[in-house]
Amino acid sequence: MKLDPKKTALLTLDFQKGILGFVPGAEAVIPSASRAVEFARKQQFLIVHVGLGFSEGHPEIPDTESRFKRLKQNNLFVKGTPSAEFHGSIARPGELVVYKQRVGAFSENHLHMILRARGIESLVFFGISTSGITLSTLRRASDLDFRCIVLKDACFDADPEVHRVLTEKIFPAQATVLTVDAFIAEQGE
Repeated sequence: MKLDPKKTALLTLDFQKGILGFVPGAEAVIPSASRAVEFARKQQFLIVHVGLGFSEGHPEIPDTESRFKRLKQNNLFVKGTPSAEFHGSIARPGELVVYKQRVGAFSENHLHMILRARGIESLVFFGISTSGITLSTLRRASDLDFRCIVLKDACFDADPEVHRVLTEKIFPAQATVLTVDAFIAEQGE
């Protein structure tokens, strides 16, 4: 399926220095992810880097038990700090960044509005982790009627079996699942 560059966005999901520091082995997908981003730049897709970003003091995180409590306690992912920075081989200065305060890319932010305002119909994406942001983003994007393409070799999960099951058995119900090279070849490059 050849995509219309004017109606396609590439989303990088949680490729932040802080995430890479928390997830051993995740750096292994950086070369594939970088290749996908470079291709998207050449094709002039809208590129959006989505990641965790909180205000100073983490007012978005409750003081009660939460999966994000550790981030608040350690003052991580405050916008503008090193843990919230995107990996240098993925993001370039001036590219669009959207911060989220929960797991999925559409969580508590304006990503959907940006995509609709730009006339985006197709989303190509990948992230860390396959069972976290990638799964959550796919579910929501599909519900919002976007055509979804997941680049499986640019996704990483700490559990290889979970990654395999999601990309081979679960994701295909809502997305086209391809390797970066197969995606680039399909687009005629």
